[in-house]
Amino acid sequence: MRPAPGQQVLKAPPARALAAYATKLRVAHAARVAAAKRWGLRTVPLTAPAAPAHKPEITARKGFEVDEQEELNLPPVFTTIPTKEKVVFLTIDDGAEKDPAFLRMMSDLKIPYTAFLSDYLIKDDYAYFKKMQGRGIVLNNHTLHHPYLPALSYSRQKHEICGMQDVIEKQYGKRPTLFRPPFGNYNQDTLRAAKDCGIRYAPIWDEEVFVDHWEYREWDRDLHPGDIVLSHFRGREDWKGTMPDMVRRFLDKVTAQGYAVARLEDYL
Repeated sequence: MRPAPGQQVLKAPPARALAAYATKLRVAHAARVAAAKRWGLRTVPLTAPAAPAHKPEITARKGFEVDEQEELNLPPVFTTIPTKEKVVFLTIDDGAEKDPAFLRMMSDLKIPYTAFLSDYLIKDDYAYFKKMQGRGIVLNNHTLHHPYLPALSYSRQKHEICGMQDVIEKQYGKRPTLFRPPFGNYNQDTLRAAKDCGIRYAPIWDEEVFVDHWEYREWDRDLHPGDIVLSHFRGREDWKGTMPDMVRRFLDKVTAQGYAVARLEDYL
């Protein structure tokens, strides 16, 4: 049927929208392929699924609870997110190394990660982590001075944790809800202090990745859906390589095993 005089012929909007979406996906994939090649990865990292609409229930890992964990509603300590998706979570601690190449690499590859910062290591360059935050990375609490917390009184632990909350709020505008105890060591006072400072979760890790090797918590020495992986802001002074070298080792392994890297905060 021919349109009446003056009537506009319309194309099907859904078809145009689908074509535009397909083009966007092709462009994004091509950019990811180019970035993987540029940074020396063996294969292109997998894309994580969308964040879950219903967040999984997070509880303390069995054997990682403290006395009165549930009665006091203390932040749970956990090493894995309960999910069937083949995703892992990269978390990076401390803040000693401030490598611009690392920021470029993670932005180019669009790999999410979570930072846990200690003030004594970041205070010489708060701006580096401001750039990180501007790229969508959440900055979390790893205490002011990275002490062995169980050796401290409740009040001193609270000073370490609440003091770092204050630093992050002052420098980056928001108080974190995630806290990682230094060395992964804690007691009931640690979690009480963390709760009193506004912390809701205390994730630690299931694996740790370095420039030249991995370390594992589990007997099977393997990755599992939802595992939290630890690394550190380190460079050649501490490692036999750079942070991009560490990321390369991390991504080559998880991709080869069919895992994507997801954003930890999307599951909490």
